[in-house]
Amino acid sequence: MDIQIGRGKTARRAYGIDEIALVPGNRTLDPSLADTKWSIGNIEREIPIIASAMDGVVDVRMAVRLSELGALGVLNLEGIQTRYDNPEPILDRIAAVGKTEFVSLMQELYAEPIKPELIELRIQEIKQQGGIAAVSATPAAASKFGGVIAKAGADMIFIQATVVSTAHLSPESIVPLDLAKFCEEMPMPVILGNCVTYDVTLNLMKAGAAAVMVGIGPGAACTSRGVLGVGVPQATAIADCSAARDDFFRETGKYVPIVADGGLITGGDICKCIACGADGVMIGSPFARAAEAPGRGFHWGMATPSPVLPRGTRINVGTTGTVEQILRGPAGLDDGTHNLLGSLKTSMGTLGAKNIKEMQQVEVVIAPSLLTEGKVYQKAQQLGMGK
Repeated sequence: MDIQIGRGKTARRAYGIDEIALVPGNRTLDPSLADTKWSIGNIEREIPIIASAMDGVVDVRMAVRLSELGALGVLNLEGIQTRYDNPEPILDRIAAVGKTEFVSLMQELYAEPIKPELIELRIQEIKQQGGIAAVSATPAAASKFGGVIAKAGADMIFIQATVVSTAHLSPESIVPLDLAKFCEEMPMPVILGNCVTYDVTLNLMKAGAAAVMVGIGPGAACTSRGVLGVGVPQATAIADCSAARDDFFRETGKYVPIVADGGLITGGDICKCIACGADGVMIGSPFARAAEAPGRGFHWGMATPSPVLPRGTRINVGTTGTVEQILRGPAGLDDGTHNLLGSLKTSMGTLGAKNIKEMQQVEVVIAPSLLTEGKVYQKAQQLGMGK
């Protein structure tokens, strides 16, 4: 139902992940029987969780470790790792700078040119250690470095921007990336995003996307919603884009996964995204808290170092455990940020969902009090769900 904002302007109500809850059905199952496997491109993974292509989250070591643990990590090809031969002192400077000097320092550090030889080197380093070489670039960088990425043998590439569409208008002096042509010519799966609407999702799938990323601005370190006023709350965005996936599958027989990207902190968040229709999720800040993460306990967005309009900030997330604890446990925290796989399997067992497809079909209710009802003591003492 549309709501009248004022004369001449109506709006549809949209819902965020915090506003919904999942309803148990007629059966339950042992969590050990819950099958969480999924495929993205031509690669199958046990855990439907991807680590975001952010400099405080994924470097070569993290990409390899995430691969070993059954998940996936994406390396940012426009970040510190491809601008500097030795990124370690650069990351030390980012962690040490004060709040007021942070933006100018980032703009200075990211002004260093991207080096094609480092793109090739980082991809090879991941593959030589047995990891899955998933990489990320904006459309402009993909157009410029696509040949280098293909030559280096990346396993998949994510083309990501705040918003990606197949109908991009550019000045006459700039030739926009032809997404359909790029998907056809690249020798590996191409994942496209981000978007939040049915129509754009359908167009990206028609262009040849191997998966579509959903989410504009919900990330912990992202300020796009405040700077641009743009975005759709994740529960509604995922449901709309998943509907496009299902219609595309019925028309073509080709199944293109939906990946919920941004704003997810706990295992419960991940479960609710899948219940809204996502096949997998991409998360940043939970992995930035890993002891192995390159950010030294800090996390910042991909648009943070923009030289003209920064749309991100650096947040202090701390270090709470190893990446194995965060992904597979055992949990050392009581707030849902450790053992994300265990959370998903236990939720699926509680809901009676044997696999991801059944998890997408569970009943959802609007429940804005879900996270606060009965939690007075936790909130007062800042424990568990009250942190």
